[in-house]
Amino acid sequence: MKEQFYQYIETLQDTITQKLEEIDGKAKFQEDLWNREEGGGGKTRVIENGNVFEKGGVNISAVHGPLAPAMQKYFNVGEVNFFACGLSLVIHPKNPMVPTVHANWRYFEMYDPEGNTIDQWFGGGQDLTPYYLFEEDAKHFHQVSKNACDKHDASFYVEYKKKCDEYFWNAHRHEARGIGGLFFDYLKSTEEKSIEDWYNFVTEVGNSFLDAYVPIVERRKDLNYHQNHRDWQEVRRGRYVEFNLVHDKGTLFGLKTNGRIESILMSLPPHVQWKYDHHPEKGSEEEKLLEVLKKPVDWV
Repeated sequence: MKEQFYQYIETLQDTITQKLEEIDGKAKFQEDLWNREEGGGGKTRVIENGNVFEKGGVNISAVHGPLAPAMQKYFNVGEVNFFACGLSLVIHPKNPMVPTVHANWRYFEMYDPEGNTIDQWFGGGQDLTPYYLFEEDAKHFHQVSKNACDKHDASFYVEYKKKCDEYFWNAHRHEARGIGGLFFDYLKSTEEKSIEDWYNFVTEVGNSFLDAYVPIVERRKDLNYHQNHRDWQEVRRGRYVEFNLVHDKGTLFGLKTNGRIESILMSLPPHVQWKYDHHPEKGSEEEKLLEVLKKPVDWV
């Protein structure tokens, strides 16, 4: 399964980066191959200063070795070895009318000292972070995500949308990071679902990503904007940074397992503002976004 899934994310990385380069028309992804001292490595691809994408990364990795003490405590296990692979992406467009997007699909195995597999699971999801709310875009992103889920189980979309709303919540701000999407973790073999079933589901979601995001980019990338729109985008990007550094489990896992810092922090946008006690004007489009972020919305 680990070889099968790694081959899948290698192909998906190629597919996504090629499409995003095509849309941008100027910038190209720079590839950086790296190795992890304890075992494994990855392929980081970053795009910067494009016509459409100000900064973005589409990274894959496969790492293995002894599980770090901090993570042993987190998983409530003793000294075990692990294997983890996945694709993680964050795209920060230049135009404030185009939303930031994040997605991740991953697979994890754990082994006893004899090398026997004692646990395995999938996780991942995809979510959208707009700076200006276009309901048409929110509905589209969620509909594509729901369609992918419905092919496997009619209950998945409702369940994994709820988990996404709960996970991408900036508790210290009492607001959502964005308008959500899907989030799932610890998808393990059961009597109802085999690990192959979960593979089929996770890859279905992965394959839906470009269908969910590209039409939104195409609709919004050439809209006019002014400095006040850009300022708001950078203030909201500050909230994105806060979530990733304070709450995000993937970031914390990477930092605690001696992950590659450049790859872990590639999700951070290049231009950000933190204004003291900032509040948008009453009745503005900016305030409209904040109202939506106060509680989950059923988009489909």
